Amino acid sequence: MNTQLANQALTEQEISLFFQASTGQWRSERRYYTLPAGETQEVVSNLSIRFLAAGCSELIELAQLHHLENELGLCCGALVTWDSEYTLTGKQGSIGHTIFGAKGDILYRDRGFATSKPVTAIYHLPNPQTLCLRTEYQKSVFEEEVKLIGDKYRTRQTIISRAGEQQMIGQYLETRMG
Repeated sequence: MNTQLANQALTEQEISLFFQASTGQWRSERRYYTLPAGETQEVVSNLSIRFLAAGCSELIELAQLHHLENELGLCCGALVTWDSEYTLTGKQGSIGHTIFGAKGDILYRDRGFATSKPVTAIYHLPNPQTLCLRTEYQKSVFEEEVKLIGDKYRTRQTIISRAGEQQMIGQYLETRMG
């Protein structure tokens, strides 16, 4: 096996283990800071994360959505569903789901943070507990870090930039429920 294929296999093994470790029910408490105005929004979400194995129907549909040549080419993925509420106002936030699928160092999604269209992200894992993503679309850049802290916690940070200027920072503490 050549070095490039060996590195791809290692990357795919790492993302598979990360998704498996993230499986379960989570309570996500997050705060969004709008820059430079400094406005703050607080949101609580109930998340459900399910691991997706290669060849499952969700990953085949995701591969088709991205027009991938090999519908079975995604090594693994995750299905994330959420139900959110704005804590300061008590208003219902968003309810939805997204599908992630990995191939090499690319993470395919059926939708983005600010779009319902399919997007891709470049990802890497600097260590087995930390996933870093960079997604670009609609002239915006989304940089995200998701870090597993033991078995019960995750932290996330998202920085959204447009035209080279940071627009929003999201910080999250997620607690595994049960």
